Amino acid sequence: MSRKENSAQWLLLTAVFVIATCGLIYELVAGTLASYLLGDSITQFSTIIGVYLFSMGIGSFLSKYFSKNLLAWFIRIELLVGLVGGFSSALLFIVFPLAASFRIILYAIVLITGVLVGLEIPLLMRILENKVEFKELVSRVFTFDYIGALLASLIFPLLLVPHLGLIRTSLFFGILNVGVGWYLAYKFSKEIRQGGMLKITAILLLIAQIVCFFFSEKIMSYSEAMTYDDNVVYSTSTPYQRIVITKNKHELRLFLNGNLQFSTADEYRYHEALVHPTFSSLSNPEQVLVLGGGDGLAVREILKYPSVKQVTLVDLDPAMTRLFSRQRMLTMLNDSSLLNPKVHVRNADAFTWLRNNKTKFDAIVVDFPDPSNFSIGKLYSTSFYQLLKHALRPDGIAVIQSTSPYVAPKSFWCVDTTLRAVGLHTIAYHNYVPSFGEWGYIMATPEKPHQWFSHIPAPLKYLNPTTLQQMLTFPEDMKAHQLLDINKLNNQALVKYFEEEWGKYLER
Repeated sequence: MSRKENSAQWLLLTAVFVIATCGLIYELVAGTLASYLLGDSITQFSTIIGVYLFSMGIGSFLSKYFSKNLLAWFIRIELLVGLVGGFSSALLFIVFPLAASFRIILYAIVLITGVLVGLEIPLLMRILENKVEFKELVSRVFTFDYIGALLASLIFPLLLVPHLGLIRTSLFFGILNVGVGWYLAYKFSKEIRQGGMLKITAILLLIAQIVCFFFSEKIMSYSEAMTYDDNVVYSTSTPYQRIVITKNKHELRLFLNGNLQFSTADEYRYHEALVHPTFSSLSNPEQVLVLGGGDGLAVREILKYPSVKQVTLVDLDPAMTRLFSRQRMLTMLNDSSLLNPKVHVRNADAFTWLRNNKTKFDAIVVDFPDPSNFSIGKLYSTSFYQLLKHALRPDGIAVIQSTSPYVAPKSFWCVDTTLRAVGLHTIAYHNYVPSFGEWGYIMATPEKPHQWFSHIPAPLKYLNPTTLQQMLTFPEDMKAHQLLDINKLNNQALVKYFEEEWGKYLER
């Protein structure tokens, strides 16, 4: 083999590496974006991976109909992959607030990208078949393919999403795809027809993508301006979620992955109800654990009890706790609770942290998002509640936010059933939060306390002894009228109840 042929072979194998890396990145971008916008990350990733692999199979099948000018076709397809994949996330963010059938557009883009990527590898193998022995050809092509896939899977969560965000990530790899297409058109210009046209096309695509790359934040801001009713004053993507804060004349609102977490107009109703029924039932609580609640608003209420000596807050996302520790508008809201010397912030997975914990707590406040998917549902399971029980003192109390007993009564009472299944005594209650409607909470303790709600601090904005007693009464349409499954890791019954009940509500 001549030096020129060897150089050409390695250049084409490098293209395989780029194809594999870029293709998997586009797939990961689509899955992450879908989980941000649609929720239920397991379902989104599962269906997108399935559609992508299926479409790659279609592409491989269609490759047999390409018989002439294979290298030119390969370059054209490389440019198309860069075009579709590169602009995919920007397009999806823009059409999400506008399109009634967003899923159709999402899966159409995944399908087109998969078909194009599926076409490339067979075409490349046919281009190389007369230059490399078949056994060596297959070995090299798939080696480069799998190495590219490994690289993509590692750098996507560790580098790309935290530092570039989804729009810039897809554009960056679109630029990479198009750049490879341009270089191949340049390198093999004497061997392909219309090489000049391919180079011009590649240059125009590169210019368009580079411009969009530098204006990606404006694209994202435009998308979010259409999605949210109020002005977006802060937004960022983290490895775990999309954080957006909006503002109007009367209130701030926090959204995580598009879901409202609180409004400053009425968040006190939620956080007073979450914290004070538990703490007013304890005698001088000292050691407190907060799971979730990275906004520091529950901690703000906890620090109203002078007996508290230490609050350990465990929240997965460091970007969240940093934001609510440093941004003046937000530290005014939480009374700088996360900066209090009594408060120790730990950024970790709550399940893992609790499994390794050796401390016993007087009170545990569990303020996780609703169990809308399996990754969150595990934090409402018997396995998690066993760890929670082990972390409580015998006379300690835990309180868990437990979704709406009006919209999702089966979900709410499933949490209660699961807590009782691990041997905890429970008291359920609810209150009205205008931004959310009726909302529910469940207190759980290893031993029944001698006296509930004995010393509510005053003054509070919402809670008093009268309203607290009203919160313990459930009308008929908030009660469970059937035997409910216990939520375990191997059945995730709670997630099924939640999807069923909230799905019906949101379809109205």
